[in-house]
Amino acid sequence: MLSATEVAIRGEMIRLGQFLKLAGVADGGGEAKALLAKEGVIVNGEPEARRGRQLHPGDIVGVGEGQWRVTSSER
Repeated sequence: MLSATEVAIRGEMIRLGQFLKLAGVADGGGEAKALLAKEGVIVNGEPEARRGRQLHPGDIVGVGEGQWRVTSSER
């Protein structure tokens, strides 16, 4: 199993499209949309195609061979 890179968010929630940009997976909203449509994004082990999907600390996002864990910057 791959280890997930931790990405801290402010607040309790972030949208998947925003998270992909924050994590450096996508350069912008259009690229995030294309990733969701073509490449396939996995959230907590399940395929996800909604850019507006809400993510919370503890969620795991996978794209290709990479994995990122949502963490809170408010510890």
